[in-house]
Parts: sequence; C-alpha cells; structure tokens
Amino acid sequence: MSLIEVALRGGAVVLLLLIAALLLRDARRVPAGVFAALFALGAAAYTIVSASVFAPVPSLWLLPLRMIGMGNPLVFCLFAAALFDDDFKPSWLHAVAWLAMVAFGLVSCFLIDATFLIDAAPARWAFSALGLACNALAVWYVLAGRAIDLVEERRRLRGVLVVVLALYSAAIIASEIALPGGSGGPILYLANGIGLLTLTVVFAVVLLSVSGDGALISLPASAAPLQAASEVTSFYRPAAAPDPGDQVGRDDDTGLLAALRRLMEYDRAYREEGLSIGGLAAKLGIPEHGLRRLINRSLGYRNFNAFLNRYRLDDVTAALADPAQEAVPILTIAMDAGFQSLGPFNRAFKAQTGMTPSEFRRLQLSRTDRAAAE
Repeated sequence: MSLIEVALRGGAVVLLLLIAALLLRDARRVPAGVFAALFALGAAAYTIVSASVFAPVPSLWLLPLRMIGMGNPLVFCLFAAALFDDDFKPSWLHAVAWLAMVAFGLVSCFLIDATFLIDAAPARWAFSALGLACNALAVWYVLAGRAIDLVEERRRLRGVLVVVLALYSAAIIASEIALPGGSGGPILYLANGIGLLTLTVVFAVVLLSVSGDGALISLPASAAPLQAASEVTSFYRPAAAPDPGDQVGRDDDTGLLAALRRLMEYDRAYREEGLSIGGLAAKLGIPEHGLRRLINRSLGYRNFNAFLNRYRLDDVTAALADPAQEAVPILTIAMDAGFQSLGPFNRAFKAQTGMTPSEFRRLQLSRTDRAAAE
C-alpha cells in the first residue's frame, strides 16, 4: 500500500471517528445525529477494510469492521430519513433490517465461497443491488420533501451533502461490482482513498460547524409549532442572543404574520387545491425563501404541509363536531378542507387527535346530545 494511500485513508478514518464522537456526545437524543454517527463509524470501517493491503487475503480480525461496513448503506438510508423526514421514528425493525443485511453480506462474501459448492457471484451481485437500493431510497428522501421543506439550511444540505454522499456510495458499490476482488489495481485504490477523504471533509464541514463554546451544532429533535420566534431553534445554530439591529426585521415579520393569518383564517387559503409555498408567497407579495423563513422561525413549523394541515384539521374537527353536518360524509369534509386524498388525511388526523375521524365524530356528537339532554 502506497504512503499516499495510507495518508489519505488514515486522515479519513481519524476525521470520521472524530465526527462520530462529537455527534454521539452532543446529539444523543436526536435521531439524525445518532444515525450520522453510526454512518461515520461505518464509513471509517469501510475505509480500513477496503485498503489495498487487505485485498489479497482478508484477515479474520477485520470481520467486525467488514460487518459494520456491510450494513452502512442501510444506515445511510436511515440517516437521510431521520434528517429529512420529520415524521421518521426509529424502530427496532430498523435494527433487525441492519442485522439481516449484514447476515446477507456475510453469506454472499464469505460463507458461500468457503463451501466451494456454490458460485458466490450472483449473491454478491444481489447484495450490491441491495446497497444500491438503499442509496436510491436515501436519494428519494432527499428529493421528495424538498419542495415543502421550510428549513432553508436543510434545503441546501439536501443538495450539497446527502446527494453527493449517495452518488459516491453508489459509485463505490458499482466499482466493486465491475472490479471484484480489487482487480482495479492501485489506481482504483488511490482514487477511492481520495474520494473517501474528500467526502469526509465535506461531511465534517457541513455537519460539524462548531459554535464559540465548542458545542456541536446539529439538528434539533423537533420544533413545536406556534413557538415564539425567540424560542425556535434553527437547523444548525441554537437561538442566538437578540440583536438590537434586528428590530426592523421583527417589525416586518409582525406585519407579514398578520397578513398570513388573514389569508389562512379569513380567506381560508389552505382550502385551495394544490396550494404551494410559491403560490402562498405570491399572495403575500414576498419571495418563497422569505415565506419559508417566516413560517419556520416565527411559527416553528419545519414542513409546509404540517403548517397547512393545522388549519385544515381545525376546519375538519369543527365540522365533525357540528350536529348540522352529521350526514355529510367524512371524505367530503376532508376534501372541502383542502386534503387531496383520504390516506394522508387519516394519518394527519390520528396524529393530532389520537383517534380516527369516525371515532372523533361519534365522541363529539354524543357529548352534544348529552349536553342537550341536560
């Protein structure tokens, strides 16, 4: 192994371990931070085991590192989900999926070869295809919600960090399919080392900007809607001390918030079919990024659909509790409030109320009947 490759891989490993340590220290309760740390550890493991010195005869002591690296495509997918999907919840099923992927990788790379009875190539291709599928799903998480993401820094991160990492991971998997067993030679190993170090630096710069007191700046676990602007934590940085020079901006925000509330509460803009951030911004006469900032930092919402659904669900719950609308189908009420289909409506309704729309209607109407009887 050349000294250049040693330096590149060694630097990447040290930086990845530092990233993992800082993330675990400062972001234990944040799913995105935890998965980012696990991904960094997996990347460090892969950086070690993919070195040219270990290519001819894989050493047994490297088996734990190989196992960690094998599950890293799934960890990357979970990292993207935790970072970009505000409804993502870690589950024990994710751990089971990781163990299954590692077991499949062990079978495809080691056990089948050891029997000398079965050609390992199809299994290895299947395992590589599974890794590519995990990367594709991660890219979907990155791209799917970008249009409704209200956190401007996170929107930039979608394009800068995760897509680049996904494409590079896919290139690594593809190179291992095309050039199995290190047949690519020293040039491939050197290129791999350069790419690993470059991506590690990008990963570090974007996720590990450090504040003045040395605390890791990372994604907050959640932001409760309708918080005061001074209480809402941004994507990267904790709430900063008030700046007297921002008073003009706060006055502008106050006027915009009043106009936004008029649009939503009196004009019921949320009922408009296909309402987008751009469409709502046009009604207010401000740019899209200005509306994103206003809703995110002043009202605490991280997702445009969650902001709209707050008004839609208020509309729906009022209608379901109204005895005069008892005969109106629930689907009709949901569509009139702005929901486009029954599935998202049912999920949003149960997440807010803890019951189905039918259960809610029966409960509210029974209370009304009892009150009338008394």
